[in-house]
Amino acid sequence: MNNTYKNMATKNKSHFVMDLADKFRKILLNLGFEEIINPSIISEKDVYKQYGPEAPLILDRSFYLANLPRPELGISKKIATKIKKVADIDIIKLQKLFRGYKEGKIEADNLVEELVKELKITTEQAMAILNLFPELKKLKPIPTKSVLRSHMTAAWFLTISSLIKKRILPLTLFSIGTKFRREQQQDPLHLYESLTASLVVVNKKISLEDGKALTKKILSKLGFKEIIFKIKVATSKYYAPGTEFEVFVKKMGKSIEVGDGGLYSPISLANYNIPYPVFNVGFGVERIAMLRGGISDIRQLVYHQFYAPPFFTDKEIANAIRLKERPETKWGKELAKKIATGILKYRNEIGPKKFLIYQGRGIKVFISEPEANKKLLGPAGLNVVYVYNGEIFGISKEDKRFAEVIKKGIRICSFIEAISNLFARLAEKKSFGRHTIRIVDTLPSINLELEEVVEKFITSKNKKIYVLGPVFIDIEIEK
Repeated sequence: MNNTYKNMATKNKSHFVMDLADKFRKILLNLGFEEIINPSIISEKDVYKQYGPEAPLILDRSFYLANLPRPELGISKKIATKIKKVADIDIIKLQKLFRGYKEGKIEADNLVEELVKELKITTEQAMAILNLFPELKKLKPIPTKSVLRSHMTAAWFLTISSLIKKRILPLTLFSIGTKFRREQQQDPLHLYESLTASLVVVNKKISLEDGKALTKKILSKLGFKEIIFKIKVATSKYYAPGTEFEVFVKKMGKSIEVGDGGLYSPISLANYNIPYPVFNVGFGVERIAMLRGGISDIRQLVYHQFYAPPFFTDKEIANAIRLKERPETKWGKELAKKIATGILKYRNEIGPKKFLIYQGRGIKVFISEPEANKKLLGPAGLNVVYVYNGEIFGISKEDKRFAEVIKKGIRICSFIEAISNLFARLAEKKSFGRHTIRIVDTLPSINLELEEVVEKFITSKNKKIYVLGPVFIDIEIEK
């Protein structure tokens, strides 16, 4: 399991993709770039201005936006009668509220609140009244001529066109934001939405070589040493012919594309009255994050809550183990310590024997061994629970087979500590009689429990929960 998945599973950790986005921000800010928030909603006509005849193909991959129409909610005599059965309200006042909703004076998500406030009715009554109008349930979206941006470029033309009227050149701008693609499906390499780190340089003179040098500088600061540029044969129409390039980095002997750049087409620039050359390059944040994290499935990287397999560190597994029963009072907690001390003190005594550990509060607590020629504590009684390398062990400190577990593992508690808490809780509840822990074969058998999701993780990895052995310890609670 690589470190990226470990980070995903650990609390108080930021998202791996957002960490990289923040790293991009710091690099670009340190290089003197200004951060811009570009619009996500783009007019269809702008796509045509930028892409020309290629626009229909770009729009085919775009998400069009749609609006729900606001219906005319007429109140007939029949509906008015039904409304009166729900609440005795002023129908004329209701009609005015509906008119305000139709005209946009009342926002749709505020309509219920307005009905409650103006008509002096409950929320349930307002919902019941709206439920009497079937036209609200039959609303169908009406497409608009606006799309979610499928490329950050779609917004850069708008931004540059505005800023060249307000700023002195050069303009060095960057924006990190989401692009939306209507992919055929979401799979290991494709998502409907992904982050782009995009920048533009606008100046009276700028060459493609200047842009490549800048691109190389940015990627080198991300730790990539071997960077390759390849001029595309088929150029997007918003780039000048022969200037669009794909940028690749070397990783484990393979060349992997991480970005795309070039000089904007003079024709597209002219459509926005931009008289200066513009260099643009964009980097796929998730693509680079996949390389840095060694992850092959973009879904697991971005939406790990849905797609990544569960993972727990040894520390998290240790924190997921807790006492099943424990004393609730201060004297009960002290009693648990006394029971543990008594077991250790008398563990080698041979039965039948009985030792008073506590007397008070109307009870007596004894540690005992009822059988002849038997030790008060069985061979596994001194075992200790450890977590190591994704596994749980209940082992003896003297067992040389588990020397590494004892040295490097996380200690949870001894069998005696866990069992003593159970016995103390039984004493608190005045559960009179003899209580015995015999053969231990699970965590619950020594009064420990494990979070179910963690237990499933351990077993799914074919790891062990090795808690086994004869304990044979008895306690007697008497009046």
